[in-house]
Amino acid sequence: MSDAPGVTPRRQAAAFFDVDNTVIRGASAYHLARALYQRKFFGTADLVRFGIIQARYLLFGESKDQIDQVRSRALSLIAGRSVAEITAVGEEVYDTVLELRIFPGTKKLIDQHLAAGDQVWLVTATPVEIGRLIALRVGATGCLGTVAEHKDGYYTGRLLGDLMHGAVKADSVRRLAEREDLDLEASYAYGDSLNDLPMMAAVGHPCPINPDRRLRRHARDVGWPIREFRGRGHRVAGRSVRTASWAGAAWVFGLVVRAVRRQLRKRLER
Repeated sequence: MSDAPGVTPRRQAAAFFDVDNTVIRGASAYHLARALYQRKFFGTADLVRFGIIQARYLLFGESKDQIDQVRSRALSLIAGRSVAEITAVGEEVYDTVLELRIFPGTKKLIDQHLAAGDQVWLVTATPVEIGRLIALRVGATGCLGTVAEHKDGYYTGRLLGDLMHGAVKADSVRRLAEREDLDLEASYAYGDSLNDLPMMAAVGHPCPINPDRRLRRHARDVGWPIREFRGRGHRVAGRSVRTASWAGAAWVFGLVVRAVRRQLRKRLER
């Protein structure tokens, strides 16, 4: 139905979702790195580094230092690789790992926003190619992600613009709202970390999902609603996350032991 004469048309609202620990349990980049390791993109030392970062992330939430570590190393690892190759690996990772780690509660929330006529955007530090794939699979409108420079279909090892993190998320959301004529005051934003605070403060309806300790404290102080999709009660969820972290750490340790044994065997055979 068209708007009545003389009535200003209502601008569309949107819902903005962080990805890691908001849509997907854990860090999506870790699972991509694990798949790239299996394809010999890099060695055991790098996988151990990513595994430790993943365990810390699950236990304590994200930090800027961790994200900077992953960003700089990941860019160097994909330099010279084709966009098509990385995208194909990302599709396999989603189908075999990430799809199973999507929080049903978050997926239901995405579906509710779409049914209400809202645009739904994923806003993530994950490479935009992977973010767009996740957005496509969950039915979202699109993705704002970190853009790695590529020329003639191959990555250069440099970024275009800034890492999609912290205040950059908020700036990107505002630019998108101008381009799409979105009503930010009527819009929603969801994140799990205090680093998502600028994005959530940019909309009229902020709501932490699975928040870390600092964001949970802030949300309670300012009266924001909180959604917890990790399990029955925060304490139970915390135990399960820690169990997953130690399981991941054990898996990484096993890789190191096997790698050391292979090196010893090679030396003995010489």
